[in-house]
Amino acid sequence: MDRPTLSTVAVVGLGTMGTGIAEVLARAGREVIGIDTDENAARRAAAALEASTARAVERGRITERERRDALARFRTSGDLRAAAGADLVVEVVPEDYRTKHRVIAELDGIVRPSAVIATGTNALSVTRLAADSAHPERVLGMHFFNPAPAMKLVEVVSSVLTAPEAVAAVTDLAHDLGKEPVAVGDRPGFVADGLLFGYLNQAAAMYEAKYATREDIDAAMRLGCGLPMGPLALLDLIGVDTARTVLEAMYAASRDRLHAPAPILGQLAAAGLTGRKAGRGFYTYEAPGSAAVVPDALTPREDGTTGTPRAVRSVGVVGSGTMACGIAEVFARAGYEVVVAARGAEKAERAVSRIASSLERSVRKGRMTAGDREEALARIAPAGELSALSGVDLAVEAVAEDLEVKKDLFAALDGVCRPGAVLATTTSSLPVVACARATSRPQDVVGMHFFNPAPAMKLVEVVRTVLTGDDVHATVRGVCAEIGKHPVDCGDRAGFVVNALLFPYLNNAVKMVQEHYASMDDIDTAMRLGGGYPMGPFELLDVVGLDVSLAIERVLHREFREPGLAPAPLLEHLVAAGCTGRKSGRGFREYARR
Repeated sequence: MDRPTLSTVAVVGLGTMGTGIAEVLARAGREVIGIDTDENAARRAAAALEASTARAVERGRITERERRDALARFRTSGDLRAAAGADLVVEVVPEDYRTKHRVIAELDGIVRPSAVIATGTNALSVTRLAADSAHPERVLGMHFFNPAPAMKLVEVVSSVLTAPEAVAAVTDLAHDLGKEPVAVGDRPGFVADGLLFGYLNQAAAMYEAKYATREDIDAAMRLGCGLPMGPLALLDLIGVDTARTVLEAMYAASRDRLHAPAPILGQLAAAGLTGRKAGRGFYTYEAPGSAAVVPDALTPREDGTTGTPRAVRSVGVVGSGTMACGIAEVFARAGYEVVVAARGAEKAERAVSRIASSLERSVRKGRMTAGDREEALARIAPAGELSALSGVDLAVEAVAEDLEVKKDLFAALDGVCRPGAVLATTTSSLPVVACARATSRPQDVVGMHFFNPAPAMKLVEVVRTVLTGDDVHATVRGVCAEIGKHPVDCGDRAGFVVNALLFPYLNNAVKMVQEHYASMDDIDTAMRLGGGYPMGPFELLDVVGLDVSLAIERVLHREFREPGLAPAPLLEHLVAAGCTGRKSGRGFREYARR
């Protein structure tokens, strides 16, 4: 077939996604026919387009004339035959094979032979939909992301039956719409949802197991990973029923238990609690379709602490690396007296010098005054021996992520620190209880997992073991509030909240490349533009360090014994070759050596 010119587009299905796609097309100068058999849906779409374009004018994104032109290019119909003159038809009907097949079959008898038919599915087989149509060469996938006017990614999904001319025409259209098209193969979830929905499913399972509250899970992923929305809130936005459908399709294709829908998704869907569109899902909303969350029976009325906090005025930080220096800076800036203990006076002095440099940068950037810098620095004392921590109220270790090293350190702190001092570990993956058992006072030991860089990142995972005292838990939560951090409670299991959800997602991205399903660049683009991630998975892996990532993956696999958590062989091979990311000059990509 010749490459078609796509100037008139019909959008079949005027729900939230269909309406958003219609707006994008109309604002880009295409003639748009919105088709929906539900007259109310058509009216809502027209009203939504008017309201959305009015907001765009208010925000200076388009002119009033551009708004009027866009509205003039959009018309609605309740009859599929209105698509007869369209060059492209995008169907966004419910995610059900029979429904989509019926629509495409009807369109085959209506549209011109040169017209392209695009399905908006994100879970069903594009190849099967094409093969079951009268003209498979013109059927492909065009997967927009919600909200379509804002999200830049469009996944263009071709099957072995799709004509290259149709793919090229749709790709050119995506560019004309100001989107970033990514070519992907035909498998459930494609790239972005293929990675995203496994992560969402694990978050739902974590909540169902009562490991952490919905608020803490969502806050952990927003503050710990820089995501625009927590996973449970995102499930409500997508639709719990839609998410379950996508996961069912992914599980049918992969048989990976990580994609087997968490039972709570089926329970909520069966009860009609499908998220924002129903007014209730994981959260309760002001009204169906509203984004405003309102209190419900599950909204916590307190922070979960039951003990009386201990007084904390002085803090000891053990370690001289990046994390130790960052934590010491956080406490000093918050007004605490801080002792930085390292292996030898020289290392301790160097650590304080690094902190001084960091504080100076904050002064230059206007984040603090020179006077505040001097006061913070005056609160920090270097020490070359652990004995300097004998009088501190809270000791925080930030040494190597090695369990034997940490156990030896906690045994030493037990003999040095005064009775009643809280002993905290910053481990990101090791069992906190093992550190506690190395002491004679396991009730005083708790996890305080800061995120890097500690001065900037707001999250602290507070890890309570089965032996941690109520007063110690209350103390650490209170300290987090004093230093301007957001504490989330989690139990003592591998990965806590953030790493338990983040690293399987990163591992699955590596598997996609390993299986030649998509390129690193396309996957990174898909997750930044389609998922709202601040970094793509391969960018992030190289920053974190492939050796660190592999170690965390191994811990997760060892604890949960899920085959899907086994580290990707490609990750293991790169680490074995010394390619550990930016710090080595090469990881998944190559970097200029400093």
